Amino acid sequence: MIRSFARLFGVAGVVVALDVWTKQWATRTLSFRGPVDVLGEFVRFTYTRNSGVAFGIGAGVPFPYYLFSIIAVGVILYLFVRRQVPSLARQLALALILGGAIGNLIDRVSAGEVVDFIEVGFGRWHWPVFNVADSAVTIGVVWFALSWPRRHHDSDEVERSHDDDPNAGPVRSGAEPRGASGSLPGGGAGGPVA
Repeated sequence: MIRSFARLFGVAGVVVALDVWTKQWATRTLSFRGPVDVLGEFVRFTYTRNSGVAFGIGAGVPFPYYLFSIIAVGVILYLFVRRQVPSLARQLALALILGGAIGNLIDRVSAGEVVDFIEVGFGRWHWPVFNVADSAVTIGVVWFALSWPRRHHDSDEVERSHDDDPNAGPVRSGAEPRGASGSLPGGGAGGPVA
């Protein structure tokens, strides 16, 4: 458990530190400039301040969006305390989400808005401007979903084993395979049962 908490806070701490540093850099360097091309028109630095949730959703709507971050932090800590996150992949995914949630929470509590500065797009099509915290949350959510355990149905396994045995008779779903045919003990159906 100590190892999983160390991993959680280590990864989340790196995300928070990187997020805070890049937002401070963006505020100092980009706040009074137009968009700066990084990889041509595909990736640009465009300074904005967002009062909504990730990717500018809900901007201008008077709602305490910091509650989402607080709830996310609470749920993740609860899952770790209750040891509900056994897999390494899911622990890392939740650590990314935790770091992103805390990074944006710091902005919301200190300034009421979140600094966004990364813009990705091509031609007329551009993704809403985002930041390191948004990236960490998005990657964490996708990674968590992809690492969700997959369960095979018992009927699929029975059918697979049935397909491997060419001498097997028909097997009904949910039923055990029947034994070899022959007379019943005690002389058949009319005889005494032992």
